[in-house]
Amino acid sequence: MPLTHFDAEGRAHMVDVSDKAVTARVAVAEAQVVMLPETLALVTGGQAKKGDVLGVARLAGIMAAKKTADLIPLCHPLPITKVAIELAADAALPGVRIEATVRTTGQTGVEMEALTAASVAALTVYDMLKAAEKSMRIEGLRVVLKDGGKSGRYEAE
Repeated sequence: MPLTHFDAEGRAHMVDVSDKAVTARVAVAEAQVVMLPETLALVTGGQAKKGDVLGVARLAGIMAAKKTADLIPLCHPLPITKVAIELAADAALPGVRIEATVRTTGQTGVEMEALTAASVAALTVYDMLKAAEKSMRIEGLRVVLKDGGKSGRYEAE
């Protein structure tokens, strides 16, 4: 399968989507921040020094989705119609599970916006808790659902 972000000479370029149909599109990405149970207890107990970890991370993820074209050189600026960030403390991990859902009606998908939202939410969780634990790990960043457009539906196993 040819890579679309390279021209015939192998130079990077922004893909021309002007001939694509305008369709409803959605993408969902996930990530996890793995931490010690004691660090997670700061989140669930509302005792993190910087404040509401999950609330701040949710806002950071929403803001990041809207800035994706500013961060990823060949992304198209898109009229995002919805960004939802779900963050859940998970004692079995232990850590925080993050799911970012992004919607648009347009000519190209929002996978990069969902990935950016999930990653920045995870980075924000790290930033909010790094004073308590520097060994936290951000893991599992991936697209779990993409729908709309010519290539149709993709769901991760």
